[in-house]
Amino acid sequence: MKAAVGDQLHVHSKHVDEADQTGEILEVRGPDGAPPYLVRFKDGHQSLVYPGGDCEVEKPAAQQ
Repeated sequence: MKAAVGDQLHVHSKHVDEADQTGEILEVRGPDGAPPYLVRFKDGHQSLVYPGGDCEVEKPAAQQ
């Protein structure tokens, strides 16, 4: 998985009644775009994320 600052991290829900989460990647701390990523989620909290198989990186709509 590779990402750049400004990309969106989409975390897919693992449960039926749970919503997916998306957040903006603020920092890429691994080499060459690799994890971990510092992510700011829509509710305002920030977290250092080591994404798993339930995550994908999406480019901002303006860059697609």
